[in-house]
Amino acid sequence: MKTVSTNNSHGGVQGVYSHASATCNCEMTFSVFVPPQAESNPCPVLYYLSGLTCTHANVMEKGEYRAVAAKRGIIVVCPDTSPRGDDVVNEDAYFFGSGAGFYVDATEEPFAKHYNMYSYVTQELPTLIGDNFNADMDRQSIFGHSMGGHGALTIALKNPDQYKSVSAFAPICAPSGTEWGSNAFSKYLGDESTWRAYDSVSLIEDGNRLGDILVDQGTGDEFLESGLRPQLLEAACAEANIPLTLRMQDGYDHSYYFISSFMADHIAWHAERL
Repeated sequence: MKTVSTNNSHGGVQGVYSHASATCNCEMTFSVFVPPQAESNPCPVLYYLSGLTCTHANVMEKGEYRAVAAKRGIIVVCPDTSPRGDDVVNEDAYFFGSGAGFYVDATEEPFAKHYNMYSYVTQELPTLIGDNFNADMDRQSIFGHSMGGHGALTIALKNPDQYKSVSAFAPICAPSGTEWGSNAFSKYLGDESTWRAYDSVSLIEDGNRLGDILVDQGTGDEFLESGLRPQLLEAACAEANIPLTLRMQDGYDHSYYFISSFMADHIAWHAERL
């Protein structure tokens, strides 16, 4: 692991790191905020998964999470959204390829070699965090935005023993039925029968369970009906008796102005469960 940069912030350290990933077969970059409490005690870990077109830097620069994470004593880890590099197959579309890994393990060529973000987030990255930071790996939680909200929900549903809690900002709740999801899944995963393993609503319908979920969604979000559709998640959770707190935030859009407005609420939610 290489250190790209470190900056003092709110008594802790905001760092950016890179490493040669055996899972994605390329150089991967991620950020870690370590709160001041980690100088003396292992701290719980909260992973933030970003959305389409983003890298680790978007939330690091716009998310406004460090003050509350420092107060609560939580390590915040922000991975990239996809593999990158000259050898990584890409397409000239914002919703596929570089910046759009969809947190799946691709099975179709030519994507299977690199696009393995599910295993990267759930296995390789936690090992790096546990080995290099004063982290309590028995206390992990996950959240994310848009495509990253989809990733956080599916990862938590498939690994309920690994994550203590999950939340999301404007998640893609049922990607199989959207242009974004069907385009990505057909190329990464192939046959439509395999898509259910990476679709939150389908996972709940198929019996996956977790404790409770917090979702914030802006009513002014341009993608609300075409890509996000929180009502489908609400219905699936109601049918499965999964406690869902869905907060429709009046007038908020899909941007980091929305995310940063409710970031403290989400970190407090996770802190209570961690």
